[in-house]
Amino acid sequence: MAKGNWFRRSEQFVRDYTGGVGARDLKRLFDRDASHAFDVVTREHEGGEPQSDVGRFFHRAKILFLGLSFRLSPPRRVLFGLCIVLSVLAIQAVDKTSVEGGQFIFFHVAAVAGLVFLIVLELADRILVRDELEVARELQRDLLPPHPPVIQGWDFAFSYRTANTIGGDYYDFIPLEDGRVAVVIGDASGHGIAAGLLMAIASSALKLAIDLDPSPASVAGFVNRALCRSGGNRSFMTMFYGLLDPQTGRMDYVSVGHPYPMLRRANGDVLELGEGGLPLGIREHLESPIGWVEVERGDQLLLFTDGIAETIDPTGADFGYDRIRRALALGGSTAAIHDRIVRDMMNFQGDAVAHDDRSLVVISRAAALPETPGAGGFGQTEGHHG
Repeated sequence: MAKGNWFRRSEQFVRDYTGGVGARDLKRLFDRDASHAFDVVTREHEGGEPQSDVGRFFHRAKILFLGLSFRLSPPRRVLFGLCIVLSVLAIQAVDKTSVEGGQFIFFHVAAVAGLVFLIVLELADRILVRDELEVARELQRDLLPPHPPVIQGWDFAFSYRTANTIGGDYYDFIPLEDGRVAVVIGDASGHGIAAGLLMAIASSALKLAIDLDPSPASVAGFVNRALCRSGGNRSFMTMFYGLLDPQTGRMDYVSVGHPYPMLRRANGDVLELGEGGLPLGIREHLESPIGWVEVERGDQLLLFTDGIAETIDPTGADFGYDRIRRALALGGSTAAIHDRIVRDMMNFQGDAVAHDDRSLVVISRAAALPETPGAGGFGQTEGHHG
């Protein structure tokens, strides 16, 4: 009985420890993850590689050592170097006399103990950073709408997947006192913490601009000036901003450097809202044409960030805009269009790494007004850790 309990506890421990890891996960660890880690660690020490296999091996070993070393603090760098020296001494002593064999054990144990100690220190730092990033992630989520606006005759679906813990995409639906709704989607340059901070600045500037004057030209100009004055010349953001009148379906909009939204007409035709200009934050004087469109009954509007189209598969090919257009052209409910695009994108991606944040918004106008008021909306907010 006791032996059986021991086996059950051992089996449960193994399941908990491995977390359901399979052969495919291990293969990805040594194929994709190892290559990605090497590129990240050595990107500041790249150079021409020797032609011979032996020369290439030693060159890569050298830049890997330098890349790892100079990402450690000086005390930890010294410890890391000492562990490498002890490992070399252990290798030299392995085939010698029994006395020197004792030296092998000493060098080997000292090297392993030093590396384990170094890993524990680095892991503790990473846990602290991760905890802080989780707090920042929750704060960023508060900037996104938890649910869509409730507008009779309109339906919404949306999702957000980040490449890292914190992302730079942004979308919102802001109701105005006169009944109109400001619809916005944006993409800050880069991804991660820097993009998240830029997104937070743009979000605050956007809401202040709407309070002052919600017209597309005024909002775009205000946010552009805020970004120009708060960041460097690498801090820019693409944005689509539309001012929608739910009663008439008219939407005045401005698109600054952003992928053109796609409008599916009730008859199945797909159009692009192709007015556009430079991204926000490039220069203080912004010249962006203002467009307008009537979203008719039965029409569906698709907004997205470029991370959707630039999702890559394991071969490096892009998902592309044509696949997005075809998925939209198939029609269906608001949720069905949203879920179809996300499903096609994730199936296309497979085991490839997502390198950019991905946001998707679908807005539908009912073909006919419902008999009873209070048509609700549909929405979801999702995050993906690359």
